[in-house]
Amino acid sequence: MSVVAAQRSSTPDPLLIGPALALISVGLVAIASASIEYGDWHFSNPWHHSIRHGIYLGIATVTALIVYRVPLEVWQRTSGAWLLLAFVLLLLVLVPGIGRNVNGSQRWLPIGPLTLQPSEIAKFALVLYVSGFLVRHAELVRTHWQGLAKPVFVLALVAFLLLLEPDFGATVICAGTIFGMLFLAGARLHYVVMLITVAVGALALMVFSAPYRLARLTAYTDPWQDPYGSGFQLIQSLIAFGRGEWIGVGLGNSIQKLFYLPEAHTDFVFSIWAEETGLVGSVSLILLYCLLVGRILQVGWRSEQQGQPFAGYVCYGVALIFSGQAFVNMGVSSGLLPTKGLTLPFISYGGSSLIVSFVMLAVVLRVEQVLRVASAGKRASS
Repeated sequence: MSVVAAQRSSTPDPLLIGPALALISVGLVAIASASIEYGDWHFSNPWHHSIRHGIYLGIATVTALIVYRVPLEVWQRTSGAWLLLAFVLLLLVLVPGIGRNVNGSQRWLPIGPLTLQPSEIAKFALVLYVSGFLVRHAELVRTHWQGLAKPVFVLALVAFLLLLEPDFGATVICAGTIFGMLFLAGARLHYVVMLITVAVGALALMVFSAPYRLARLTAYTDPWQDPYGSGFQLIQSLIAFGRGEWIGVGLGNSIQKLFYLPEAHTDFVFSIWAEETGLVGSVSLILLYCLLVGRILQVGWRSEQQGQPFAGYVCYGVALIFSGQAFVNMGVSSGLLPTKGLTLPFISYGGSSLIVSFVMLAVVLRVEQVLRVASAGKRASS
């Protein structure tokens, strides 16, 4: 292999890193704008959240650089250990006095000045475990329903622990990701449809059995029925979209972030972005996600074609997580979906989400780099 080819093989894929860096930059600007008044009021520092987000970015970058150097075989060999760690963390967060309760949900583990959200680790651990399972039992998964039993059972255990927090949004993302991976791995369509039907039925039962979830569903269908209660967030979010019009009111000029829209820098950061940059900025952000997810799926497909199924399945899982969370977050903000507390990957404020997103991206970059090295080696030998 020539020196030039070696250098190209070691350079991160611009079609992956480009959209990701753009999203990260948008997130930094959006959080700085959306949180400035909130930080000034609650912490007497308008840049409180921006500084913390910068620290998270630093931690995430260092972590990603380390992960990028880890061979894919290590992830495959330790996938079970990561799943076990996820179970331990999901159990710890439920222990009174250990897990931190915020707004009725016990989803965070305090670690010094920072907090860890086990559900973020659980998503990636599930992807690693199911990817390894699909490699070991590929034929059974494609030919018989018993091949789906074990991953679905593991998913059910994770979902049960997530619902105890409760974290309904993370449960939906985990289920959608695993069902999508099973389908992309070649599981028979009618088995996957049956699983989805059962899952949707179970989720519907949980929605109607919990008054607060039913209230969210009612607010989603008609937020003006209770404009100062369950429908308040959605109405304020829709006002933000309406004010944005075509090109927005300008960065920093949002009105809805002035305590009209709760969680403006976390779950509803897309609403503030839409208000300040308008339809043009919103569509541009959606296109960035499409470019990133499309490229990850392409890398996964190439991995499968070149005899690296584990890498391919991991890429599929990461793409499904990124696209699912982006779709749900944007859908909630625009009134397309009922309210769910899910972060927007690379953009919303939240250390755990940001770090795990960086880790997943680093793994995909490693997969792509291995593919390029293999391709360069084949060209040099031919």
